[in-house]
Amino acid sequence: MEIFRQITANNIELKSYPFLKELAMEAYLMENEDILKLDTENFADVTVLDAEIALKSGRKTSNRDGRIDILAKYGLDYLALIELKINEINDQSLLQLEDYLNERHQILTKHPEFWSEVENEPNWIGVLVGSSISPELQRKLQDGYSTASGIPIAGMILRRFRSIKNEIFVITDTFFKYNYTSRDFSKFEFKGEIYNKARLVNKVVRTFVEENPTISYAELEKKFPQSLQGSIGVFDTKENAQEIFDRTGHKRHYLKSDELIKLSDSIIATSNQWGLGNITHFVNHVNNMDNDYRIENK
Repeated sequence: MEIFRQITANNIELKSYPFLKELAMEAYLMENEDILKLDTENFADVTVLDAEIALKSGRKTSNRDGRIDILAKYGLDYLALIELKINEINDQSLLQLEDYLNERHQILTKHPEFWSEVENEPNWIGVLVGSSISPELQRKLQDGYSTASGIPIAGMILRRFRSIKNEIFVITDTFFKYNYTSRDFSKFEFKGEIYNKARLVNKVVRTFVEENPTISYAELEKKFPQSLQGSIGVFDTKENAQEIFDRTGHKRHYLKSDELIKLSDSIIATSNQWGLGNITHFVNHVNNMDNDYRIENK
């Protein structure tokens, strides 16, 4: 098991800048939700939905109510309960998180707006975030830990630093091993390379445009109907995608310069909102387009 590590530094002298309270850590993560990604592929698209959600009798093992620090969504398939600790995460933290996960039904009963995929039940994941991790918990997570009901658990060590210019730098170590099955539709092979759902769409559309460099926005829509994705479409103009991000604070499209795709009359951004349902529609559509465009589930 490899530790997924993010380091944001560039030969700059840094001083430790720890969070003094859990609420400060919570606020920081809500404003910088990308820090909560668990890998570079399947749990990379994070959206924070809410925080400080009360759970009645949420702490069964201690016979009291509980409160979820952060509720997040990974892609379109997973809802995540995120438990924060400014100090060490350990077996006691894990027990608390498992208590909350056992009461997860309360969340969608009170807040059905958090899950719009009414045809499908959400997959759940638990995430523990702290400034250090006990050796016992680290071993469990590295071996691939799931609750009795099969919910996977990830652990993240968050370290924050500040430069003399008051620039903020964050280092995270993530401990997470999840055994995917064919039901997850998590990895796909296209032209000899492996992609996750959203990256697959970006690559397929990019490849088609590269092979048809004069294609317009309207022509591309005919080849990849927006209905394949659902509510926001397979792609949108760069301007519209940026406006959605500026207005909501959530990235619904790939907006980095190397992710954008240039057409003859516009620049587009592909959606990163892909779940089990709509990615199946996209894969079936592409596999029926042309013999050269074959996608295999890995």
